[in-house]
Amino acid sequence: MNTSIISDLSDAVPLCEKLHLYLKPIAKVNISVALPKLKVAGQTISNWEVMEKVKGMCTPYQFTLLRVSKSTLEFVRFEGELENKSLVSTFISMLDGKHIKLSGFPALLKVSCGECKVPFPTRHDWDAFFRDSKDFDETQAGERPDTVHLKNVPCKFFTERTKENVSEDLVRYAFLSFGEILNIDIPMLDPYRAEVSGAGNFQTFSFGSRLNFELFVQYKEYIGFAKCMDALKGRKIVMKESDGKALAATIKVDFDKTKHLSQQSIQHRALEKQKIEKLQEARENEKRKEREAAQRKIDEEKRREEEIAHEQDERRKKREEKRRKKRREKRELEQEQRLAHRIAKEERKLLLAQRKLESIRLISDLLDRVKADAQQTEVEKLEREVAEKVEAERKKKEEELKKKKEKEERKRVSVVCAKPSLSDFEERN
Repeated sequence: MNTSIISDLSDAVPLCEKLHLYLKPIAKVNISVALPKLKVAGQTISNWEVMEKVKGMCTPYQFTLLRVSKSTLEFVRFEGELENKSLVSTFISMLDGKHIKLSGFPALLKVSCGECKVPFPTRHDWDAFFRDSKDFDETQAGERPDTVHLKNVPCKFFTERTKENVSEDLVRYAFLSFGEILNIDIPMLDPYRAEVSGAGNFQTFSFGSRLNFELFVQYKEYIGFAKCMDALKGRKIVMKESDGKALAATIKVDFDKTKHLSQQSIQHRALEKQKIEKLQEARENEKRKEREAAQRKIDEEKRREEEIAHEQDERRKKREEKRRKKRREKRELEQEQRLAHRIAKEERKLLLAQRKLESIRLISDLLDRVKADAQQTEVEKLEREVAEKVEAERKKKEEELKKKKEKEERKRVSVVCAKPSLSDFEERN
C-alpha cells in the first residue's frame, strides 16, 4: 500500500485544483533501534513491541505510516511517514539519542533518528545520461530529456466517476499545467502491451484488480519536462475529498531511459500490436472454429441424444399404447364378459320368468281343467239331481195321476154300479 489518509494540507501545492489534485512534500524519518545480544536460547525480540515503544515516545504526535524497513540481529530499522514536513525536526528531537526499555531485557536500547532522503533524479543525472549515451539522438523526441515516467499512481486519482478505467484525458489535463504535452502513454489501457513487451500469451490488464498504474508523459519542450520533474521532486500526490480529508500516495518518478515514446518505439509497438492483433485474430478464428467444431459436436451429440430420447420416447409410447390397448382389450373383454353374464343372467331370468309363466299358465290350465271338470261334475251332478228330481216329479206325478185315475176309476165304478151319473154321460159325450 502506497497510500495513506491525511488531514493536513497546509504545505500542499496545487497540481490540478479542478481535479482536486495536490502535491505535498514527503516527510519521512529513518529510525534505528540497536538490539541487545540474545544470551538465552529461544529468546526473541518483538518488532511490534519496539514499534509501539517508538510510537509512545512521540506522543502526542503520531506517524501517518510506520513500517519495518530492515531487521537484523543487531538492529531494527523503521521508516516513518509524518503528516507535515515541519514535524521532521520535532520527531528527530524526540527520538534521536533516546533509549527504550523492553520487557525481559535489562539493557536500554539506543534509538537513532534522522530525516529520510527521498531518492530522486537531478538535472545533472538526466543531462549526464543523455550526454554519455551514444545511441540516443537528442534531436529526436523521446531520445532526449522530455519524458517523465511515473509508477504507482493510484487509478482512483484519474478515473471518471461514470467510468471504471483510467482516463488519459484527465492525466493530460492534470499535467498540462507544466507545459505543452506531445504524447501520453498509459500501458494499462493497452490490452496488448504485455504481449508486445514479451510478457506472455495475450495477458490483459484487469482494471478491477489494479489499484495503481504507470504512465509516460512526453513534453514538447524541455522546460515542461523540467518543471514537471522539479514539481514532483520529493513530493507525493494528494487527492482532496469532500469531507476535508485527503488520500496521499507516494509515487515513483524518473525520467525515461528507454526511448519509450520515441518515434521508433511507437512504430515498433504499433507494428507489434498489428502482428499481435492479426495473430490474436488468427487465434480467435482458430478458437472460433474450435468452438464451432465443439459446438457442432455438442449439437451432434445433442441431436443423437434427442434421437435416442425420441426413439426411447417412441418405444415408451408404443409400450404405453400396447399396455393401454391390452388394458382396453381387457376392459372390453371384461365388459363383454359382464355384458354376457348380464345377458345370460337376464336370459336366465327371462327363462325362469317364461318357465314361471308357463308354469302359471299350465297351473291355470290345470286349474281351469280342474275347475271345468269340477264344474262338469257339478253340472252332471246337478243334471243328475235335476234329472232325478224331474224323474221323481214325473214318477210322483205319474203316481198321483195313477192314484187319481184309480180314484176316478173307483168313483166311476161306484157310480156305474149305482146309476148313471153325469160324469158317465159326459164321458160318453
